[in-house]
Amino acid sequence: MPFKQYIRNIPDYPKKGVIFRDITTLLSDAQGFRKAVDALVQNHMIDKVDLIAGIEARGFILGGAVAHQLGKGFVPIRKKGKLPWETIGEEYELEYGTDTVEIHTDSIAKGSHVLLIDDLIATGGTAAAAVRLIERSGGHIVAASFVVDLPDLGGRRRLEELGVSVTALTAFEGL
Repeated sequence: MPFKQYIRNIPDYPKKGVIFRDITTLLSDAQGFRKAVDALVQNHMIDKVDLIAGIEARGFILGGAVAHQLGKGFVPIRKKGKLPWETIGEEYELEYGTDTVEIHTDSIAKGSHVLLIDDLIATGGTAAAAVRLIERSGGHIVAASFVVDLPDLGGRRRLEELGVSVTALTAFEGL
């Protein structure tokens, strides 16, 4: 499936020299969205998966749809301070500082097999923090799956160095 045709490229966003890969055009196209969710599901049909975890915010949309298709529960991974119950967090580096992602302390049972879903893997900072967070909570990462990989930024390699199997539906070279 040529997923690139559904993804809008926005030059110089969020800063000059960067091309933003906007999947909202994929999400708003019924055929494109269905094919993307079906492909994400198909990539993991044979895996033992107990839960789907999605990273805020587009990972919620995709991860929720994948969880529904697989008949599994969904765990939201949110930015610090957005969840209403007791949480555990994992800090990660940004270009200019740090940020934190969190999950509820009771969202992942010890030994659960978790599939991580998000729209895009770039540098892998947020995804690596999500992996560490899931593992700290007692979960086992089955794989991480994305619609878009930006291989020049090294995120896939970063997750693979953590022992995580990574799949993506398409890739864009460059920034």
